[in-house]
Amino acid sequence: MNHGRSSRPRPARARRAAAPKRLLCIVGALVIGAAPTLAAQTPSWVGAWAAAPQPPTPAGVTHYENQTLRLVAHVTLGGRRVRVRFSNLYGDQPVILGAVHVALRTGEADIAPSSDRALTFGGRTSIALPPHKSAISDPVDLVVAPAADLAVSVFLPAPTTIGSTHILAKQTSYVSTAGDQTAAPKWTDARRIRSWPLLARIDVSGERTSGALAVFGDSLVDGDGSTTDHNARWTDDLATRFSASGLQIGVLNGGLIGNRLLRGSPAATRPDIGDAFGPSGLDRFGADALDLPGVRWIILRIGTNDLADPGALSPAAETVTASDLRAGLRRLVDLAHRQRIKVVGTTIPPFEGAKIAPGMWSAEKEAVRQAANAWIRTDRSLDGLIDLDALLRDPDHPSRLAPGLDSGDHVHPNDEGYRRMADAFPLSVVGGSPRP
Repeated sequence: MNHGRSSRPRPARARRAAAPKRLLCIVGALVIGAAPTLAAQTPSWVGAWAAAPQPPTPAGVTHYENQTLRLVAHVTLGGRRVRVRFSNLYGDQPVILGAVHVALRTGEADIAPSSDRALTFGGRTSIALPPHKSAISDPVDLVVAPAADLAVSVFLPAPTTIGSTHILAKQTSYVSTAGDQTAAPKWTDARRIRSWPLLARIDVSGERTSGALAVFGDSLVDGDGSTTDHNARWTDDLATRFSASGLQIGVLNGGLIGNRLLRGSPAATRPDIGDAFGPSGLDRFGADALDLPGVRWIILRIGTNDLADPGALSPAAETVTASDLRAGLRRLVDLAHRQRIKVVGTTIPPFEGAKIAPGMWSAEKEAVRQAANAWIRTDRSLDGLIDLDALLRDPDHPSRLAPGLDSGDHVHPNDEGYRRMADAFPLSVVGGSPRP
């Protein structure tokens, strides 16, 4: 295993593709690749919302032409200025963003007209986003309250195949009928989607904040098991708790369904999944946690899939040991500490009876989980700990989730489980008062 590498994701080499020259010529100063833009270096910007980019499943590839996407994002932090990041990280073709707007959502696909702002990229209203690249919009003045819903509307004029998305949104967004409807206050006959194509992050500035907390990991971070459109993910509950405690902290979701700490998506053995589970946690930690604007704290919540997948969703030969997990997690902690970022660790919750695929749980895997948790509970390199195993397990059957906290698949918590996970966060780590 390659436990010593933790670079940005390295998608396959892009195939050459043509795009309109008048749009491509503006990309050079806008694209965020290896080197950040000046805006990305501005310390006043803090992440208010994030969704880690990932490839779609082979059966889930979507296509658009002469249509507008209205993507809904529930921000965790307020501000007076906004900028939006778009990602074509896993796309093999350029994506032409013909027009992009951001506004406050009033309900369903509707927006408040007075809040509508057209976004530009280096002063241009259009951009051709190259394969495997990302871009951040120019800032706009827009007063945003914490826990507001923003609608990011993107017009795709040309035939577009979405190669970079976020699959598990747990949020309804919308696709228009034909034409540029980025500024339309009301949409009729809109089609509903439950993913976030192209949208990767929303940053805010203009208010005094303490910084951002990145929650990094797998589907428990992504919110699997929570109620769609209720903003009941762990990260939402954390933001609610911070706000109630008087803490101005953005909470950024770095979760991916199926993600593993030590290995990437099992494309070779599961063509139905392909690369959708993303690169290993080691490989994406920089892009989806360390490098997000304003990050001062990170929660690590990963390891379940490393244990459960071998023999179920990946080859049995990919079985891991507690020492393997320890080495990988220590690597992430060390990388964060080098940037003076505090790390809160989590134990691995139980998953006996997992319904996702046959063979996910065994007595042998349970023994490794227990050994890994014993180390995590005593690891002095961590700046804080949330004992999710103790919090979520059934007292009468400790290798299973408690029935009242189980979403039903025996792997993911329900809304109450996520709320309790947020309540268990040690506020002293971020400078708040501990819960009595």
